[in-house]
Amino acid sequence: MTDRTEIFDTIAAQIEPFNKKGVTVTEATTFQGDLEWDSLTVMDFVAAIEDEFDILITMNMQAEIETVGQLADAVAKLKG
Repeated sequence: MTDRTEIFDTIAAQIEPFNKKGVTVTEATTFQGDLEWDSLTVMDFVAAIEDEFDILITMNMQAEIETVGQLADAVAKLKG
């Protein structure tokens, strides 16, 4: 699964159980601002993404990722 659109769609599906505010997920949706996630939610979500794509997202990468689009780009890069 290397198609960027498929990656975004999979990430959006993974966000749903954590999307308590019912925010419409777009490339520009931010995890902290729009979704209002706390650090525990972020950790649970990152674990779900790592399992889904069989990748490892480092703490340094996590610190740089603010939007869903940035996460999709990072996953695509890690998947090669």
